[in-house]
Amino acid sequence: MNLHSDSAVAAMIGAVVLSATAGDIAISSALKKIGDLGQIRRARGWGGALCAIAGSGRLFCGVGFMAASFFALLFALSHAEVSLVAPAAGSLTFVANAIAAKWILRENVDGRRWLAALLVCCGVALLRA
Repeated sequence: MNLHSDSAVAAMIGAVVLSATAGDIAISSALKKIGDLGQIRRARGWGGALCAIAGSGRLFCGVGFMAASFFALLFALSHAEVSLVAPAAGSLTFVANAIAAKWILRENVDGRRWLAALLVCCGVALLRA
């Protein structure tokens, strides 16, 4: 298999984007469920805050996805140009996070953010033009 083909590079970037987005969504969801760590620390001390974090499987799942994203990025950078991989992965993660925030976390994503996501997509398209 030619690792430098367009489809292989797209798959590598896709792996980075999907794992980073899954990590961001899982961590955000976990921290919203845990609550304000500052308030927990003030009420129960550092031990209480650490117990709240340690008891969140969703948080650890998110950290695992972020680690997978990091290693997928390392793999992509070892097989494709950094001038393509880094901007494409970063910007497409921004777009994927906006979509996931809207549909999974039910956050309010306003028109300005959707416009920003559209412009990011146009920029990524220019990378391969």
